[in-house]
Amino acid sequence: MDALELLSHDHRMVEQLFRDYQASASDAQRRGVVEIVVRELSKHAALEELMVYPLARKVLPDGQQEIDEHLAEHMSVKKTLLALDGLSAGDDRTDALMADLQREIEHHVQEEGVLMPKLRAAVDEQALQELGAELDKGKQTAPTRPHPHAPDEPPLLTLAGPVAAIYDRLRDRLQGRPQT
Repeated sequence: MDALELLSHDHRMVEQLFRDYQASASDAQRRGVVEIVVRELSKHAALEELMVYPLARKVLPDGQQEIDEHLAEHMSVKKTLLALDGLSAGDDRTDALMADLQREIEHHVQEEGVLMPKLRAAVDEQALQELGAELDKGKQTAPTRPHPHAPDEPPLLTLAGPVAAIYDRLRDRLQGRPQT
């Protein structure tokens, strides 16, 4: 898959996770879905910020402004993810936070539905294929938890991301969370 197809696939997967959350039969099942949502959206956001958004800034005429808006949306999502990450199974706040997150993600997907065609028109297919391979590879080492206070742009993100990822994966292992 090229980079844009991979990002769209991630969006579809998260949409399915929201459906899975609604269909869950117990607090433990819902918590399991929340943990997967936190992990997948944290990885997705980190990789977009590290690899996709810097490219869009360079190649799109209005890239700077558009990406600044996307980063602001990411911050909101990260804060919601952080709140969800701190809850335990059965916490009364989970449903409301998941509903908030779903609205934020639906808006994000809608906004990227405008960004992606512009990016596809501005970047050749080989570059998108190569970026897709890098994104896919990056999923194995991306942070698995939200870090709203970490840098969201290179070069500081390039330095902070791997450290956060190591810390996240250690925490995941110690807490028995799903791993990728």
